[in-house]
Amino acid sequence: MSFGGYSGQAYSPAGDKGRFVLPPSFRKAVKESSGGRVLCLDKHDRWNCLVGFGLSRNDELETQLDREEERALRLGRDFDRDLRANQLFGFAQVPFDDSGRFIMPEHLRNLGRVDDGLYFQGAGRFFTIWNPAELAQMDGQWEAAQAACANLVAEAEAKGKGARK
Repeated sequence: MSFGGYSGQAYSPAGDKGRFVLPPSFRKAVKESSGGRVLCLDKHDRWNCLVGFGLSRNDELETQLDREEERALRLGRDFDRDLRANQLFGFAQVPFDDSGRFIMPEHLRNLGRVDDGLYFQGAGRFFTIWNPAELAQMDGQWEAAQAACANLVAEAEAKGKGARK
């Protein structure tokens, strides 16, 4: 079975000991893509969020590096292959257990402005991971994701209140 990509949305409130849970649909796709329980995480290069993916993306990143270098040379631009390789391959490899629990590295918590919950948004080759407050500040192009996130957060809060009664 070939890797089908990341799609859909999910929300994960922060758990005990600073752990989060990789939602089931994303967990399954990461396992397929990584051949195990390794989640790759990095800061998105333009947005105040994180990106997640599996280890199979390594080959794709190497191809992207070659393509960017070839394009720069064709256009007569400088290209620092070492710098760009560090940017592309500087992601953290985070293990997760069978339930999807993982500990977010502190530097990524800071870079992604992570607070008390994570919103996951599928994007094909990768997925984005948002602090809902950061996603809410994005422009109108994010309207569908913002609506899904708000709904999932409200559902999680309602479940949390029901569990405390």
